[in-house]
Amino acid sequence: MTGDALDIRLRSPSAELLALPWTQPLAEWDPTVVPFRDVPVGPSRHLVRFVDLADGLLAVKEAPDPLVRREYDVLRALESRRLPAVRAVGVVLRGRDQLGALVTRFLERSWQYRRLFMRLARGEVKQRDRLLAAMANLLVELHRSGIFWGDCSLANTLFVRDGQTLQAHFVDAETSEVHPSLSAGQRRHDLDITVENVAGGLSDIARRVGDRVDDEECIAAAETVATTYEGLWTELHGDLAIVTDERWRVACRLRRLHELGYTIDEVHMERDPGGEDRLRVTVAVAGRDHHAEELRALTGLAVREGQAAVLLGDARAFVSRHDDQTAAGSRWRRQIFEPGIAAVRDVGAPHTDPVQAFCDLMEVRWLLSQQAGADVGAEAALTALRDRDAIPAGAAASMSVLDPPTNEMSLP
Repeated sequence: MTGDALDIRLRSPSAELLALPWTQPLAEWDPTVVPFRDVPVGPSRHLVRFVDLADGLLAVKEAPDPLVRREYDVLRALESRRLPAVRAVGVVLRGRDQLGALVTRFLERSWQYRRLFMRLARGEVKQRDRLLAAMANLLVELHRSGIFWGDCSLANTLFVRDGQTLQAHFVDAETSEVHPSLSAGQRRHDLDITVENVAGGLSDIARRVGDRVDDEECIAAAETVATTYEGLWTELHGDLAIVTDERWRVACRLRRLHELGYTIDEVHMERDPGGEDRLRVTVAVAGRDHHAEELRALTGLAVREGQAAVLLGDARAFVSRHDDQTAAGSRWRRQIFEPGIAAVRDVGAPHTDPVQAFCDLMEVRWLLSQQAGADVGAEAALTALRDRDAIPAGAAASMSVLDPPTNEMSLP
């Protein structure tokens, strides 16, 4: 390798990061000098090591130069589009015939789908379907932004709890492409790859846990990804034909999109060639951050979309009882949210996101109050969170599956 072949690009050039031995092959890094951390992950086509620095855990993947250059560019494009994906920290290029290195930031409080599916008891279809639906939602978001994944599978998708929803995150961009937009054929091809990979992944998981492998069941489950995808895509992009006095249907459509978390960019209505009394309505959808933006405007809090959807109900109720709504939003944050976060910090496991733990507290309080027929208060909900056996069955099942032990970490 010639001396001028080395090209190191680091986005967060801390002293620790700069000091890593980038000129050496990853397999030769000295573990007595480099702060490696062992992280149990699934199989990988390339060597991956984890480095624990003061500003966070990083994954370093070694692969041919053209591949890491391309993956780095795709991840930067995903970040610029605010899509759920791991974030690129840097890339090391050592020449076309050499192995380069891609550096990404470990996604905190996330888990690999493979590990989560292996925790599900056979026949626990509800939780499995929630995970598969999250994967479908991720694929819709990628396709709306012109991203062709090319290798969507259980093994390279990460999962994060987000309020009462699940958020899948994009991981492996080795086969991905960035386009101004995708054709219907490109989207269909990517979806077919996803269904095939998911079916194979489910079969593999069944073998790993010693279950009977039912290929037809695995295929049927994988096909729900396509069904969910197609339903959401139609909801986002399908035109609505109405008669002129049915504009209430437009309001219903907008409400459904808001419930899904989408912000509306524009509503376009024009006369339908099919009749003078008919209108064709096109809704242009912006980002999936409707509740997050509303909560930020009301309280100043910046949280994930699913968490915001949970918090908004309580914040709105608090604000509605006050004349000065701007001041009331800040008061809700000081009097309700911040003390609640402090209370749940001691309840959750060390890996638990405090905002997510507060959302869990609100859900458990609501469920316990429903059972009791009256508000049980925050302390009863905190007690239930400490003793998982006291949590209502539905919420307990979800939390037990989706909050693995702290030593179960995901593939970055």
